[in-house]
Amino acid sequence: MNARKTARSFWSSLRFRLLAGTLAWVLLTIVVAGWGLNSLFQQHIMQQVRAELTLHLNQLLSFVAVDANGNVSVPHELSDARFSQPLSGLYWQIDQQDSHEQTEKTGLLRSRSLWDNVLPTKGIGSARAALQDFTITDTEGSVLNAVGRIIQPEEESSSPLRLVVAINHDIVALPAERFRNMLMLALSVLAAGLMVAVTTQVILGLRPFGKLRKSLTDVHEGKTLHIKGDFPAELEPLVSDFNKVLDVNAKVIERARTQAGNLAHAVKTPLAILSNAAAKEQTSFSTLVQEQVALAQRQVNYHLARARAAAAMQASSSRTPVKKSLEALIRVMQRLHAERDLDIKLHLPEEACLFRGEEQDFQEMLGNVLDNACKWARHEIIVAVGADQDEVIITIDDDGKGLPEIQKDQIFQRGIRADEKIPGTGLGLDIVRDLTDLYHGTVMTATSPLGGLRVILRLPSANLGLKH
Repeated sequence: MNARKTARSFWSSLRFRLLAGTLAWVLLTIVVAGWGLNSLFQQHIMQQVRAELTLHLNQLLSFVAVDANGNVSVPHELSDARFSQPLSGLYWQIDQQDSHEQTEKTGLLRSRSLWDNVLPTKGIGSARAALQDFTITDTEGSVLNAVGRIIQPEEESSSPLRLVVAINHDIVALPAERFRNMLMLALSVLAAGLMVAVTTQVILGLRPFGKLRKSLTDVHEGKTLHIKGDFPAELEPLVSDFNKVLDVNAKVIERARTQAGNLAHAVKTPLAILSNAAAKEQTSFSTLVQEQVALAQRQVNYHLARARAAAAMQASSSRTPVKKSLEALIRVMQRLHAERDLDIKLHLPEEACLFRGEEQDFQEMLGNVLDNACKWARHEIIVAVGADQDEVIITIDDDGKGLPEIQKDQIFQRGIRADEKIPGTGLGLDIVRDLTDLYHGTVMTATSPLGGLRVILRLPSANLGLKH
């Protein structure tokens, strides 16, 4: 689950979007640039080859001689030595056309490099004096790039001649292939360098956001009241606005807590007077007054606890040692229920656990749960403390008669009592539920291995990473 959540978070993150967009654009640019450079180089090579073949063709044209009898000859060797090397890949050939009989004598004269071969040029080209480019395939299946021209000798008895100079396409393709390989290598190195640079830039550029997130986590966990640290100029206004909101929020909460405290003191004093006055009388009316005063005092404490917990979650940096608070609560419960001779055991982990919240709220929650367990237990109560990731887990087991399944969730409802014969107002466990909700924790019940009721509280921990 955590792996899927992490993967989903990465795919939807700003870092992935920046990396994916930039890297895709870099790769597309390099591919287009590589294709363009390769195409330009091939065009350049073909232009150079055409220019070279045209030069050889003009030289051949200048060397062609036709005597009075119409005999054609090339008395001089062309300047490129490859024309004299057998099968060198560079060839020239002269064909003679008979305009009267519509026949053609292919390979009338040819370079020594052709050896016994003849270029299959029959039927190629018909325009006289115009330079033509064409591709031919020799008898061995090799492709040749060629240029040719049809000329008419000055002698009237002479037939038109076709002059052709050709070069093997492999000779042309070899430098293009070498260039393409070098280009791919260079562009691959460039792409790798750009990817590393882009990735580094994105990671370094987004690092202040991680620092900001850590500072917000510290504020949330109560380690500090403001976002601290040096941030880029682009984030400074955001950090400043955050700190202003935190200051205003702290002032509002402090004012609310002060007003709640003042109201509590204002209500508690009349209630105390009424309770003391009623205690002096031994009538049914005084008993009723005492009961209602106790209920009102419980209501005041209940709402004060809620207000205090809500404020603590917003602005408190309190840390409550679990061991110390539980030991104090157990001593209080043993004195409060001394006549029942209860055996209350406390099982603690080796690591010290800290509750992230107010000590009074912790004692309010655990005090109500322990008091309830002491009322119903026959003899034994076990309090076990553990930790799971960022939570403190407290389990309270008793060996009482337990509860039916239908009542296990109802006992956390306001005013609900499992047994009307047991003294109480039905508000204690409702306070537990509300306080755990305010601290974003949970409280649930189950069947205890001791035979009674098990209550499990999961509360926020101040020492993250603690394990069982």
